[in-house]
Amino acid sequence: MNDSDPPNFEDRRAIKLSDQESVVFAGDGEPQTAECTIQKLGELLAAGGLAQDNYSRGGTVEALERRVAKDLGKEAAIWMPSGTLANHLALRRHSGINSRVVLQEQSHIYHDEGDALARLSGLTAIPLGFNSPHFTADELHSAINQSVDGRVLNPIGAVSIESPVRRQAGQVVPWEVMKEITELCAEERVPTHLDGARLYMMSAATGIGIKKYSGLFDSVYLSMYKYFGSPFGAVLAGTSEFIEGMYHDRRMFGSGLSSAYLIAGLSLDGIDGFERRYNEAFAKAGTLFAEINRVPGVTVRTFEHGSNIFELLLEPDINEEHFVENLLDAGIVLPWPRGGWPTLVLHVNTTVLRRTNSDIVGAFAESASGS
Repeated sequence: MNDSDPPNFEDRRAIKLSDQESVVFAGDGEPQTAECTIQKLGELLAAGGLAQDNYSRGGTVEALERRVAKDLGKEAAIWMPSGTLANHLALRRHSGINSRVVLQEQSHIYHDEGDALARLSGLTAIPLGFNSPHFTADELHSAINQSVDGRVLNPIGAVSIESPVRRQAGQVVPWEVMKEITELCAEERVPTHLDGARLYMMSAATGIGIKKYSGLFDSVYLSMYKYFGSPFGAVLAGTSEFIEGMYHDRRMFGSGLSSAYLIAGLSLDGIDGFERRYNEAFAKAGTLFAEINRVPGVTVRTFEHGSNIFELLLEPDINEEHFVENLLDAGIVLPWPRGGWPTLVLHVNTTVLRRTNSDIVGAFAESASGS
């Protein structure tokens, strides 16, 4: 592209993503650029808010672990460089010699982690609830019985639940279903793990506190990068006995990182006040979407048991691509291209707090009429 050529859609979108006045209906958190990350680290260093770790132990990393454990109501926690590793090591430790792990067929662990349970830890994934956000307690009970009633005893070592479920448009596992499953597991003495990467999204949508959700499970993983402003990272929480010595497992998998305190510092800073800000954003979005639904030809619709992802439907006479481009010119960013989604979607995050509802609704109305 020559300097005189107008910027294409991708370039314009990148510019808007870094604009602190843009409303970004894409992703769970606010977009993080290299510039804002470096600036935030400089501010934390200047304020004396960072303390060196020793291969991911101690310092600010430990402060983050203590904070997350407290917020989740758990005895202890450990930082991990990724949610994939947090989930894996949790299920590896829970299972012990019982090599079967029950999880949702639509879960990230089953679909997006390359059979890591089997390849790296000799665990067999037992998927339930095909093409659904969740399985039922009855389905789990049958799986438990089958694991002990066959010709070869092969007990289930752990049960994992992901909620919200990314592959199911962020739908959450209903509280009563979650409670029935975890109560059954307690009766059968099967450890439970919550893939709570987007736990704060679920809590805002249902009104059930993160500590209450956490209390149902033996271990919980929480993402640090999805909405806390950190480039990567996760925290796994559980009992002191469960977490004890987990750093050996982490290092064995090549993840005892040096200078993790920089990443942990960003996470710790992002956690402060986040629950209040996100709940405010989610409540504002509810009012906003009701107002957008009065715009001719535009409908925002919730998914059943939805969290922070909403369908955006346009009448056939509105050109979808032009609509998205018009909104971009108005400083409102949508996920585009749609990828695997059959319709446009809106992700609620704290960028919705940057502008008034009337301003955002006006942009939707003008974009629809000009498309």
